[in-house]
Amino acid sequence: MEAAASSAGAGFGARLSSPLGFRGGHPRSPRPLPPAWCLRRPPWPASRLVCREGGRTRGAASRDHRQLGELEAEAEGSLAVEPGRSSPREVREEMARCFDLVRRLGRGAVYLGSSRVPPSHPHYLQTAELAREIARLLDCTTWTGAGPGLMDAATQGALEAQKPVGGFKIAKEAGEWTTSNFHPYLPPESYLTCRFFSARKHGLMDAAVRSNPTDRTAVVALPGGIGTLDELFEIMALIQLERIGSTHPVPFLLLNYDSYYSKLLDFLNDCQEWGTVAPGEVASLWKVCDGNYEALEYLAEFYNIHAACRNYHLSPHLKQEKTSYATSS
Repeated sequence: MEAAASSAGAGFGARLSSPLGFRGGHPRSPRPLPPAWCLRRPPWPASRLVCREGGRTRGAASRDHRQLGELEAEAEGSLAVEPGRSSPREVREEMARCFDLVRRLGRGAVYLGSSRVPPSHPHYLQTAELAREIARLLDCTTWTGAGPGLMDAATQGALEAQKPVGGFKIAKEAGEWTTSNFHPYLPPESYLTCRFFSARKHGLMDAAVRSNPTDRTAVVALPGGIGTLDELFEIMALIQLERIGSTHPVPFLLLNYDSYYSKLLDFLNDCQEWGTVAPGEVASLWKVCDGNYEALEYLAEFYNIHAACRNYHLSPHLKQEKTSYATSS
């Protein structure tokens, strides 16, 4: 306890005249002991604790003379204390493997969506149809998170169109396929099982980048939950800040099947009224589509595809009643 007080309590020494809690000879109530976690040795050395007194920084001289090699050694030592943390090198290496997969399979349409949607749900069937028609229209690779649900629907649609398919699977995916790092039917050379979410996101974003005017890519946000919303808003922020890494603009579509995202859109409108979102800002970042035909026509106009090449094969769709993915069978 004394050793902990000497290192962690250096800043209090100037204010305490007696270790017993007396000041000026008058007793006072003893100060309660801090909880046990406050007395643990910090992961960094005591010399790196900086305390200011009288306008000077104590320990600054020793810190200034510390060599870079010593700092690196301390950093490695602190990582050794927490073996659960992964090296940044491993993240970079996984990102490099993601980029290599995109380079081999080609960029194209990236789909974000729920992993919990069963194949019998209308949104699954709509997604498969949309992915099939986009793959034909843009003649591109289809990219997903290589998981179940709507990700699988997009994969199935692209395979029906006989177009290339790629994916970035995550080790723990909601819904099915959680016990294995392997996809149930895709060949192993067409997808990568990622350990890090950051690498997976970089891979999906790189798959949508347009380096040349002739590149045809897109990002399609389907109905989804927390993971989908996380990816959706991150991509929106990257487009807003022009940090998407693309030389040319990338179309971003929000599929509002059966008004799934209507309350989210209402919330964003409220943000505009509060002043946290500029007028027209959200609308300029994506295209909200209520159905597949509207989405296909938007992409065809975006890429100036001739009307003769817009041979969509769409099944008639009637507006569905709200049907929970959990209860759909």
